[in-house]
Amino acid sequence: MSRNVLISGASIAGPALAFWLHRYGMTPTVVERAAEMRLGGQTVDLRGAGRTVIERMGLGDAVRERITHEAGVRFVDGRNRVRASFGSDGDGFVTELELLRGELADLLYQRTRDDIEYVFGDEITDLTETGDGVDVTFRTGPDRRFDLVVLADGFRSRTRDLVFADIARTRSFGLYTAYFTIPRTESDDGWARWYNAPGRRVVLLRPDNQGTTRASFSFLIGHKGLDQLRSPSQKQFLRDHYTDAGWETPRVLDGMDSSSDFYFESVGQMHLKHWSRGRIAAVGDAGYCASPLSGMGTSLALVGAYVLAGELDRHTDHRDAFRSYEAILRPYVTQAQKVSWFAPRLAAPKTRTGIRLLTTAAALASTPQASRLTSRFTNPPADAITLPTYPTSP
Repeated sequence: MSRNVLISGASIAGPALAFWLHRYGMTPTVVERAAEMRLGGQTVDLRGAGRTVIERMGLGDAVRERITHEAGVRFVDGRNRVRASFGSDGDGFVTELELLRGELADLLYQRTRDDIEYVFGDEITDLTETGDGVDVTFRTGPDRRFDLVVLADGFRSRTRDLVFADIARTRSFGLYTAYFTIPRTESDDGWARWYNAPGRRVVLLRPDNQGTTRASFSFLIGHKGLDQLRSPSQKQFLRDHYTDAGWETPRVLDGMDSSSDFYFESVGQMHLKHWSRGRIAAVGDAGYCASPLSGMGTSLALVGAYVLAGELDRHTDHRDAFRSYEAILRPYVTQAQKVSWFAPRLAAPKTRTGIRLLTTAAALASTPQASRLTSRFTNPPADAITLPTYPTSP
């Protein structure tokens, strides 16, 4: 069916949706607020149904060429002694298909850019649905009309608030995370290193495939609104908050100051009562962010895009397509969003005693005898869906 579809957001869900809509003979247009593709970001993993979608897109080999080759994750103490190790093994604690968010976004963009219109440096400022389409106002570009609009622009989507503000609910974990890239040193190898400091503070260093190291600070604190501060104020807060954390934290703080891809966020989930209204729908984090704690963000984006496009191809009436998309995907999302409020508190103990208990438990869980049992509780439900096979899909 020939449909003219506007997609807001060019991260993972947006280009993936554009790929499938074009495959089914529709005409997608992607608008992205950034001036160009945003290629920064931390490591994401491909597992379960998300990996299956990538294979159905014919991108499996291309993804494998871009993996970080991370050996696994090690829990270390202040003297850099390894207290527990989890190797990269299939769909376990760490998967064998780990790649940078920017690498995956770039791959999707490169595979769609010749067939799909991308509009960078602009954003939707108003949406008016009429009987046969949606009139769209842009911040800088001319007004245009589309048959359908899909919001794929992230957890903090401003565009979503134009449509779903009255039925949107966020769930906060009281957790903040800062991500950035720092120079690699001799202490960095093929393993990710997880370090806990008292006061519910975590430092994580992960190898990439570009000769640098991906760093993050994650911490629990009662302060609200830190994510609303400007970057210089956020960096100063992190310097003050982590000043006595120990380990390699001084090096990480220095690298943070000179990084070009610093990003700070409040970790949470998005819950929408419905994922569509009229001719407008949401996909990925904009509609049902499960938070990085779930380990399911990439899978939800890819699977959501695949199912939404397939249902639009299968149904003549967009309302039927949107209803079917939500019926198929909602149970999968519900499973992904079952993240305990206690989970980040368990991973970031308050005291040194709590940290010793955490690393002792992690060491036990990493033994061959226990790994199978613990994986049942630690692995995200990435396969908890039977993917439809659409008539025109490969």
